Amino acid sequence: MSEDDREIEDLQVEVADLLLNFVYAPLLEDQHVRGILPAPSDAPAVRAVLGDRSECSPDRLTAYEIPLRRGEELRTAHDVVALLRAVHTGTHIYPGNRVTSTMGMDLYLVDPEQVKEAPFTTDDWSATLLRCLARPSTGRARAHLRGFLFRNDGLLRLYMDSDEIPGVIAADVRPGGALTALLAALPSLLGEEWRTSDAADDPHCRYLVNLTDW
Repeated sequence: MSEDDREIEDLQVEVADLLLNFVYAPLLEDQHVRGILPAPSDAPAVRAVLGDRSECSPDRLTAYEIPLRRGEELRTAHDVVALLRAVHTGTHIYPGNRVTSTMGMDLYLVDPEQVKEAPFTTDDWSATLLRCLARPSTGRARAHLRGFLFRNDGLLRLYMDSDEIPGVIAADVRPGGALTALLAALPSLLGEEWRTSDAADDPHCRYLVNLTDW
């Protein structure tokens, strides 16, 4: 197997993992993910099936094939989500050679050059951050997610423990684009005293760390 083929397979796995979030939570409005299919014949694409929650009838489901290559590069799993949201909203006209069927479902072959990707939402950023904290990709994490709570104004409260600090510490964050940097710095930020305050109204932690401007 070539390195390119392996990269496509790995990306299909990532897409399937991410789209699992939208089996019970809607991807948009009332539409849920009802299937995730690797494109046949080893094509560098993935097919996502959308429909109402719990819907299984093929004639009430819609499949979209999303190419995973973008020039010499690969799209990310988040790019696939953005494209799916975009193509399933508004009016899109597909030429006859891009509309077909599979397994009794209408299948639309998406041309990303003709679609403006939907923007990443606050919930998307939050889910990405929580997933990275709950399932760290490398070794034993120095800080561990014990819980979370969505707050007003787009804030997310993380309940963390740390190898260096006893007890549960709450950290208020504003999920956004610099997640990699935040994840790397979070264990040390939990102990910066000048950021801490009593959490008198929150009985679930020792103290609160304000990271909303980090």
